[in-house]
Amino acid sequence: MNRWQELTGGTSGDEYAARFAELARSGKDVHGEARFCSALVPVGARVLDAGCGTGRVAIRLAELGYDCVGIDLDSSMLDVARAQAPELTWARTDLAAFDPALLGIPADFDLVVAAGNVFPLLAAGTEAEVTARLAAALRPGGLLVAGFGLDAAHLPVPPGLTTVQYDAYCAAAGLTRIGRFATWDGDPYEGGGYAVSVHRADR
Repeated sequence: MNRWQELTGGTSGDEYAARFAELARSGKDVHGEARFCSALVPVGARVLDAGCGTGRVAIRLAELGYDCVGIDLDSSMLDVARAQAPELTWARTDLAAFDPALLGIPADFDLVVAAGNVFPLLAAGTEAEVTARLAAALRPGGLLVAGFGLDAAHLPVPPGLTTVQYDAYCAAAGLTRIGRFATWDGDPYEGGGYAVSVHRADR
């Protein structure tokens, strides 16, 4: 069980989707992650939404012309994703045990995105393994993009993972950091409680 399941009991899909629907109706931009990713790879690129939740990022990227796959451990979230976009590929899996071959998914993604505090909400001690498994799903030169909170103001759990630790996990997985930003709008990162990191597979 990961920290997300401990927080929600794995039953929060409808509630989560409703919250973002209300934000969208109020005029809030709920597609910053998709916009950020679309600036990194061309239309038609293969994108893996890791920890996809209700599919918000993958669905938007698919609307923009990307070939998207979503994976998550929370069945209630995936039920919402499948209902909203049944034409896309959604798979239930623990990121710490993610094996594309077992799911019948080619491991040649141009970009893997982990938005929504995926890394801080992993089961404790699995961060390095998850990083390695996501990196292995990338084609040579592919990108891993992860945005997550670093302090209590940006997290629903006590802060744990730091950017230094995350960079170390990425380096061990054969990834090189090519950018870090403070927001999904691409604001420069100068420290602070939230970071969006972009790493490239060098193999």
